[in-house]
Amino acid sequence: MTMNTEPEALLSHLPNSDGSATFSFAGYTVVGAVNGPIEAQRRDELPEEAVVDVIVRPAAGVGGTRERHLESLIQSTLRQIILVDNFPRTLIQIVLQVIATPENEYVNSKIVQPGSNLPILPALVQTAVLSLLSAALPLTTTLTSTSLAIIADGQSKKIVPSPSPREIQASESFHVLSFTSHDELILVESEGHFTMKEWDDVYTAARRQCCPSPSTNDGDTDMDDANVAGVNWKQFTRSTLEAKVASDLHWK
Repeated sequence: MTMNTEPEALLSHLPNSDGSATFSFAGYTVVGAVNGPIEAQRRDELPEEAVVDVIVRPAAGVGGTRERHLESLIQSTLRQIILVDNFPRTLIQIVLQVIATPENEYVNSKIVQPGSNLPILPALVQTAVLSLLSAALPLTTTLTSTSLAIIADGQSKKIVPSPSPREIQASESFHVLSFTSHDELILVESEGHFTMKEWDDVYTAARRQCCPSPSTNDGDTDMDDANVAGVNWKQFTRSTLEAKVASDLHWK
């Protein structure tokens, strides 16, 4: 499989769902579908807000503990941005089907063990948010998500954005961070060994990807992050939605 170096997204292509998106990046391809708000089963409904149900389906086989953990992380994150109070006693269901993963995703690593939840998490979050936007569900904000690894480079260390499985294998620590469109950190998961200073450097690099601001100088860092620009995720989300709106408004 050729690893896609630039993110790609397709919106509203599944006719039998209220919203849908296919997101591809770094060897991962995920298809998301959103339905809701719909009637919830009596035993599940909440009297004052909507139930948010996230289902993650692996590329092969049936879901297990790994998928349940991912579902829990994504569900708790999305509940913070969906206006659940607007839809009491209803259900908002988000299904995320993994279509493709990097060929050596399950490479043996001392940091990220085979079957780890973290490497695919940013792709799942991005797909879920794009699917919610496709469904036109009211949100308080949007989300962007990225992953970074700290790798020893001689006597120094470097931060690698969206690392490959091989880079994760060689890393000392691996991190996933998600930010709102208001530049607030909303999700962070880390594995490996790192100092607080290294985590601060990771946070700075991730924030520059998800919340870029040319006028903002986050200060110096011990690790050279001049080349840690990576993808401008906020601009990617904006341009994807602009292209969708332009397509919808185009007279055919």
